[in-house]
Amino acid sequence: MSEQVERGVAGAAASAEEPPVLWLKAVERRYKQAGGALEILKGADFAVWPGESVALIAPSGTGKSTLLHVAGLLEAPDAGEVYIGGTATSKLADKDRTRIRRLEIGFVYQFHHLLPEFSALENVVLPQMIRGLGQKEARTRAAELLGYLGLAERVSHRPAELSGGEQQRVAIARAVANAPRILMADEPTGNLDPKTADHVFQALTQLVRASRLAAVIATHNMDLAARMDRRVTIRDGLIVEV
Repeated sequence: MSEQVERGVAGAAASAEEPPVLWLKAVERRYKQAGGALEILKGADFAVWPGESVALIAPSGTGKSTLLHVAGLLEAPDAGEVYIGGTATSKLADKDRTRIRRLEIGFVYQFHHLLPEFSALENVVLPQMIRGLGQKEARTRAAELLGYLGLAERVSHRPAELSGGEQQRVAIARAVANAPRILMADEPTGNLDPKTADHVFQALTQLVRASRLAAVIATHNMDLAARMDRRVTIRDGLIVEV
């Protein structure tokens, strides 16, 4: 394990004896462009443990989205390895990567992307039914999640009838509806006013700890980042502790 990952072990919320849920080992990612390749990640090491929230506070243009895409199995690294629950993923077939991404990873974005024609409850039910859960069980879990996030009285409302913060909390419930092991959040409060952002952040971090999720949360909000377990940034293609 690299020195950076070893420092992460020391600061992790989980026991040092517990393996990381997400581990990027010597990951490289580059993009072809006119005049040569643009190197974004250059042997990056990064690990996250169950129940731990890690703030990614990299400035725009340094590879934050690339890191989230690689860690979330939306892109394959050019070199190195991404381990999800101890499974090496970079050489897997697309269908196997898709299966791991669907079952093990939840995503929350700056814009909620809720289905406007469905209620809050139905937006959280649908991904569970796509996975194969029965409608009754899916509705029960969706109602429990929305209740936990303070939306028990809003389950029948469509997105247009919800505030921005309520919509984002529905998006969080949808992301964790299938009980993933990892949560990737890209500026989940970036489109909200400070008070609403604080409420959404509290709901998100409480859910992370209660569900033992390993969460990577990209944010430009330094006040919120300071309340997470660890903070990392991208510097010269490497992931370093802040």
